[in-house]
Amino acid sequence: MACFSVNGLRLLLLALAATSLFNSETISAQTTKSQTSNALPAQASGQYADNAVCQTCHQELWEKHFATTPHSALLKSNQHGCQSCHGPAQAHVDGGGDVTKIIRFETLSPAQTAAICTTCHQSSLETQNFSKSAHLANGVSCTSCHSPHKSGDVNFMLAKPQTELCFGCHASQKAEFARPYRHRVDVGLVQCSDCHNPHGTQVGHQVRAAAGQFAVCTKCHTDTMGPYVFEHAPVKTDESCLFCHTPHGSTNSRMLQVNNVNFLCLRCHSPNMKPAAGRPIGPSHDQSIKYQACTMCHTQIHGSNFSPIFFR
Repeated sequence: MACFSVNGLRLLLLALAATSLFNSETISAQTTKSQTSNALPAQASGQYADNAVCQTCHQELWEKHFATTPHSALLKSNQHGCQSCHGPAQAHVDGGGDVTKIIRFETLSPAQTAAICTTCHQSSLETQNFSKSAHLANGVSCTSCHSPHKSGDVNFMLAKPQTELCFGCHASQKAEFARPYRHRVDVGLVQCSDCHNPHGTQVGHQVRAAAGQFAVCTKCHTDTMGPYVFEHAPVKTDESCLFCHTPHGSTNSRMLQVNNVNFLCLRCHSPNMKPAAGRPIGPSHDQSIKYQACTMCHTQIHGSNFSPIFFR
């Protein structure tokens, strides 16, 4: 009897655990679905009110945070002004300002917000990939970064300065930019959006591409762009510049991944690592033994038009 009771208790606990797991997975799936669903609420349909009605009730908002912004263009060419984003407002007016009769962005999922914004902004090359971006997939909404009514930025209507916005979520990258050798994002010489498109791209990490689909680094480091007659293989891999460099910041000069150039080269040019890359050769200056930088001789390490071993 005691044995039966123990077995029965075990079965009961297993059943409870399975039920709990099923419920948590169901809730998680429902939450994910609600965040990614772009179906607009019922308030998106109905009868439009006269644009002047919005100004009558929301005069301060209209004058300070709408009429002087790029969105004021929504009043032109028989467009619907505020209602272009907040939906037809006649029911809202008839209800004496009933907030349940109008689209309020704080109640929408990120996907629903994006569906409204991309009604206008989808045609731009800068924003056309947002529906499949990493930001939207992780629950970042348009209004997480942009403030249509309260922004002091007349160009992009950002809620905060760009660097502050990005560092608000990307804390590890913020720490990388504090390293001794870094891109000067902290002083405004470079911005995150110079290299990344926050609205999404066709490659990982939402990285942009330079003209000709070269690595984004070559937008500034034009001397490394090529194409070259003799290419350094790592430059043409998916990792590209990141094969040797850390893009945000490093404790090593030239933002290298290791502090010794030889160690960096020998990660590939070593029979124990990648034999196909070729072991350093030479009777008196084998760099796996000596301690001079490989780049003292192989100066054109990003590629050369004259030397297959990247001599000058």
